[in-house]
Amino acid sequence: MKLKHLLFATIASVTMATAAMAADIKPAMIYDMGGKFDKSFNEAAYRGAEMFKKKSGINYRDFEIQSEAQREQVLRRFARKGFSPIAVTGFSYAKAIETVAGEFPDTKFAIVDMVVDKPNVQSIVFKEHEGSYLVGILAIMASKTGKIGFVGGMGIPLIEKFACGYKQGARSVKADAVVFKNMTGNTGAAWNDPVKGGELTKSQIARGADVIFQAAGSTGLGVLQAAADAGKLGIGVDSNQNHLHPGKVLTSMIKRVDAAIYKVFEDARTGNWKSGVSVLGLKEGGVGWALDENNKSLITDAMKKAVDAASAKIISGELKVHDFMTDSKCPE
Repeated sequence: MKLKHLLFATIASVTMATAAMAADIKPAMIYDMGGKFDKSFNEAAYRGAEMFKKKSGINYRDFEIQSEAQREQVLRRFARKGFSPIAVTGFSYAKAIETVAGEFPDTKFAIVDMVVDKPNVQSIVFKEHEGSYLVGILAIMASKTGKIGFVGGMGIPLIEKFACGYKQGARSVKADAVVFKNMTGNTGAAWNDPVKGGELTKSQIARGADVIFQAAGSTGLGVLQAAADAGKLGIGVDSNQNHLHPGKVLTSMIKRVDAAIYKVFEDARTGNWKSGVSVLGLKEGGVGWALDENNKSLITDAMKKAVDAASAKIISGELKVHDFMTDSKCPE
């Protein structure tokens, strides 16, 4: 009888502890320019937050900024209302996070794509160059002209990191591969201009490119559309975008922002959240490439074999892909 009472008491205490833990966490998600449903970077973060909500039963608040000035305002507002952890997507939040995290030392913050050195901030960065290397291999092997293209969003080191890895991968297969590169702009508007993305793509196609990789947020939707309309191949980014134009998207360079955001919230819920820097590459499952029913007819056995071999070498450390963020001279 005493054992039965003890069992009930234990169950009750665990239940109350779990409820208290759930009550203590008030997650918030703030997206970068381009919007929550950009079918790319921001949407991956949204999926991660939704996954957490579905699995934990804990709701979250989110916000889509419309201007640069809102970054700090929204962070401070969420912090004042007791939200924690507060996750943001994009390097452009770095200054705002540094300021607001200092004002609210007991609030947990997380930023994707930038390192902010604060005791209450978790920084999550990816080895985009590794994933881009792989899609560069696929691009040049699929190309009939030996000319491929890259359209980026903002002309910043992070996006140059994609472009450099892509070119390196292509030239590992074909040393004289021609890789065209264009950036959309130098402000936040560069992430949300599909018309400009389409124009840049048409320009590259006119010069002979028949596969174009985009790393440009919502702007990239215009890249994929223009490539498909011209009967060429696009390559998606961040999220799996193969389904946007089945048979016309060669693959997508996956960046697991969804898994990163889910882990931020889940670790906070379970008491395992830590500040510091997380670096996610091929070895950690942070980047990769997408193969599904929408593009399987485009990927030959030889292409898959080449990418699998390169992946194994990168994971083992035998192959080092150049990181533009640490050395801005991209190998020719």
